[in-house]
Amino acid sequence: MDYGESVQKVLLRKIRKAEQDLMQLKLDYCRFVFGLAQRARVVSGGVTYLVLSVDVDSMVSTEEGAFTRPAVEGVPADKPEQAETVQLGIDWVLEQRSKN
Repeated sequence: MDYGESVQKVLLRKIRKAEQDLMQLKLDYCRFVFGLAQRARVVSGGVTYLVLSVDVDSMVSTEEGAFTRPAVEGVPADKPEQAETVQLGIDWVLEQRSKN
């Protein structure tokens, strides 16, 4: 293996690691800023959904330095086992639970 190939392999490993770290940071951002955790409940179009996936690649940096909300995919909360996954996009809000 020559020097160029060796450097390429090292750089590719570092790029992949940085991409993984960025994805994890964006997921953390979603959790703490938007309240999106595993199986979070969101409302879109008057229907409550359980979030199954979050598309962190859909997040865009704003002029203020923050990120836009991510596109999510989920199933209706009232029948999660029976329903097909629905693409909700960014048109959702976190369900507000009443405190008793």
